[in-house]
Amino acid sequence: MRWFILAIAVLGITACAQSSDCFSEKVFCAALVTDTIGLHDDGVNQDAWAGLEEARANGLVDRVEYIESVDTRDYEKNISYFAERGFDVIITSGAGMDDETLRSADRYQDSVFVGINQPFEESRPNLVSVTFPEDQMGFLAGALAARITKTQIVGAACETSGIDSMWRYCEGFRAGVKFVDENIKVQVIYNENGDSEKLFVDETWGYENGQKLIQRGADVIFAAGGGTGQGALRAAAEAQIHAIGAERNQAAVLAGSSSSVVTSVFGSISFEVQNVMRLIRDGNFNGAVLGQIKYVPFDQRFSESLSREMDALIQGLLSGETKTGVAFERP
Repeated sequence: MRWFILAIAVLGITACAQSSDCFSEKVFCAALVTDTIGLHDDGVNQDAWAGLEEARANGLVDRVEYIESVDTRDYEKNISYFAERGFDVIITSGAGMDDETLRSADRYQDSVFVGINQPFEESRPNLVSVTFPEDQMGFLAGALAARITKTQIVGAACETSGIDSMWRYCEGFRAGVKFVDENIKVQVIYNENGDSEKLFVDETWGYENGQKLIQRGADVIFAAGGGTGQGALRAAAEAQIHAIGAERNQAAVLAGSSSSVVTSVFGSISFEVQNVMRLIRDGNFNGAVLGQIKYVPFDQRFSESLSREMDALIQGLLSGETKTGVAFERP
């Protein structure tokens, strides 16, 4: 039954695509291929699609479509679906699709491929990498943690530091705390000895180490690393202490455990998608875009002055006036 429903969905997309000639120079078409999390992930996929819809509403794109990948083995096939129908731009989301995106750029040179959160080591004339400064996102989270802690102890539970992006997130957090107050104690725990098959999905490790940080006195927990980080956020919810998420709107994802999540810090993907669409249509794009960051607005528990402070810090990071001091790669 499931495959029957999927077949109908694909047929529907095919009919729509065939009714609009994306091979025509007068029709500018853009598509999104999601990872296996799907479109409604309160994060990368959902924001990327929102960006495409806004780009269409603003006249930057004539036609937009998407396919949600069911299995990782479908990535290349789903990308090819749009390339073979003349789509000008094909967006893929998530680091797990980087190989398929790179191979597709080689195979379909008439299309431009945009990889979100994919820092390619190789360049192609039809390939755009959109990444976000993890050190700055962690720095913003750290500065916030320093402002709302009462015990003067804060903690971070993070996926392995062997992944540079995770290391940048959590060392950025450490730097952000110290930027506000050198006297606050920062404890950062990395999942260094975890099972490689549980990367980003080891919620048990996150939960147990979130509890460990709380037992050490932390009253604000930052977490990064997909499901691994979400385990720590759940521990914070149980202890009824503040938590700060990353990568997506964790309050929306965690549902019943969301009350402790003060905010989440992640890339402004919808904005960058529109920006990239404009650059590609004008023929002015280059191989790499370092995107801007944002945070989920605070609720009524927190003052307007705190929001203004965070906004000013983002502007300082964006302009280069404020620097995190965190290297791009782990030493």
